[in-house]
Amino acid sequence: MRRYDKNADEDDIRSRPGRRGSRPRTRIRPKHEDAAEAMILTVDRGRMTCLVDGGTKDERQVVAMKSRELGRKGVVVGDTVSVVGDLSGEPDTLARIVRVEERSSVLRRTADDDDPYERIVVANAQQMAIVTALANPEPRPRLIDRCLVAAYDAGLEPLLVLTKADLASADGLLESYAPLGIRYVVTRADELETAGAEAVRTHLRGRTTVFIGHSGVGKTTLVNALVPEHRRSTGRVNAVTGRGRHTTVSALALRLPPAPGAKPGSKKALDPGWVIDTPGFRSFGLSHIDPSRVIHAFPDLEPGTADCPRACSHDEPDCALDAWVADGHADPARLYSLRRLLAAKDASEGD
Repeated sequence: MRRYDKNADEDDIRSRPGRRGSRPRTRIRPKHEDAAEAMILTVDRGRMTCLVDGGTKDERQVVAMKSRELGRKGVVVGDTVSVVGDLSGEPDTLARIVRVEERSSVLRRTADDDDPYERIVVANAQQMAIVTALANPEPRPRLIDRCLVAAYDAGLEPLLVLTKADLASADGLLESYAPLGIRYVVTRADELETAGAEAVRTHLRGRTTVFIGHSGVGKTTLVNALVPEHRRSTGRVNAVTGRGRHTTVSALALRLPPAPGAKPGSKKALDPGWVIDTPGFRSFGLSHIDPSRVIHAFPDLEPGTADCPRACSHDEPDCALDAWVADGHADPARLYSLRRLLAAKDASEGD
């Protein structure tokens, strides 16, 4: 090994250029100030389909991959990102995602209640449509309760969408959720392609809505009726088990068609709303949710928790909510609904 004395200069040092050139490495990352803004429509095996220049005549879909500088930061459907590279949208081109903008909301779930790993379902949604069949398969109220807990925790407004009303009545299920004041819409299979789809669209206009539901409830069939130009495959319910099969394997964001009578170029025409179809699931784990955050969805009950003991579960003898309701500040049915939701987080989903 050659040694250099204290008087060595640059002429005494030999450097061997690498095979890939001699450009020195640096920790300084480019700012990508010319990056274009895009919305993630779907994610498939490390490739993201992005909508660039959405809502303009130049909008196009671009396939991109995540850049190394993002590290392990995930990219999910609904994310607003910055992309560089080939943004033409031509076949066999690939862009690069260099930034993920701050999310306004994040819907998370875990596979089971004892699973510590959180999975982000969708980002930047404003509304959750909980799709439930009234028959074939039978409704699972405890699973609906779990979805409501996740919606309230994520700051999403819930919408109860009841399908297959031609097979069973919706009255009993709606009565049990009336104290929560949840908006709802009831659909029939024989009206889904006509008036039924438009009745659902009225609740979705101008918003990004994530559709959640277990397999076989008709979630993808409903999305196909809402956005007929993008039809996804559907499955059937198993006659023996009463459960459906997974036919949707990845989340996909779809823009709703413009409202009837919307003027071309108007806000109603350019931003009619988005629906995000998600894969059906058999369970909805809530191990990541702090029960104390669920109370925020009950503004009429929240002030009554001021006198609760520390770490109160709101379902124990010393809970101050009992006195709050007894004094007439809130409806007792609302307190029952809160405690039912909190119990659903810790109980099995089977009814």
